[in-house]
Amino acid sequence: MTFIVHAVGHIAINTTNVPAVVKDATEILGLHVTHRSPGETWLSSNGRTAELVLREASENATYRIGLEALTADAVRQAASRVEAAGCRVESVRPSLPCIAEGVTFTTPEGFRFEIHTPIKDNINGRRHATTGVGPLRMDHMNIITPDPIATRAQLEHIGRMRLSERMADDSLSWMYGGNRQHHLLGLVRGTVGLHHYSFEMPGAASYFKLGDLLDRAEKQLLWGPGRHRPGDNIYSYYTDASGAMVECSSEMALISDDATYEANVITNLARPGNVRAMNVWGTPAPLEWRQYHFPFTKIG
Repeated sequence: MTFIVHAVGHIAINTTNVPAVVKDATEILGLHVTHRSPGETWLSSNGRTAELVLREASENATYRIGLEALTADAVRQAASRVEAAGCRVESVRPSLPCIAEGVTFTTPEGFRFEIHTPIKDNINGRRHATTGVGPLRMDHMNIITPDPIATRAQLEHIGRMRLSERMADDSLSWMYGGNRQHHLLGLVRGTVGLHHYSFEMPGAASYFKLGDLLDRAEKQLLWGPGRHRPGDNIYSYYTDASGAMVECSSEMALISDDATYEANVITNLARPGNVRAMNVWGTPAPLEWRQYHFPFTKIG
């Protein structure tokens, strides 16, 4: 089975204070503004035209999650599979002018996804002046769903994504796509929302710089640095001015052989004995991280 979804595309967030979120994204994370228009600002960590889309609104909430396919034909395949998955096509027009083809659909649980062709990318524009950390790219997101099994089935059917790992009770699972990194999406059981979005860091020194930049801005790390067992990636988390949680991540494992790979099932769910099933270095997740919830805008 060929993947339709290849990688994370972008995330669109509604916020009551675009300038404050832009300040955090540029001065702490190290993104750069690529576009401003009335009501909307785009930011990127590299030569792509948009990775983080900020929409001026009366709420702080996730508006849309973009998943990238490699071709227009793959997008059309995804569109043809939406209805059979129990979801609804909202639009077959791309959400941003830097996208050639896209299909936006909503799910019964309350998510708005767009599967789209690659965002316009200047591969020689990766390096830009910044005092921030300077990530390489947006690499994954964790979403919160009241029915993880149903959401997983929808993404498997529409985007041909695959399960890489899960907890035995399906309270947390991870899905991968064509770029083979351990996960593009994590699915957490709970009230529909976003748990965090993540950018890939260039190396270990990035985490030291992140901590100092947060201190300078009178903020602090929510959790980390540490190394997750699922995905084997290094991580640190903080929250931005919209209230969304941002992960800085690096060294995520790759799944190279679909023919032999079997999704791992984590059977030890009892705390605190299962701490090292989640963090190789043994630091337990704080309650704030475990219960974190950033809402998803209501779908009409």
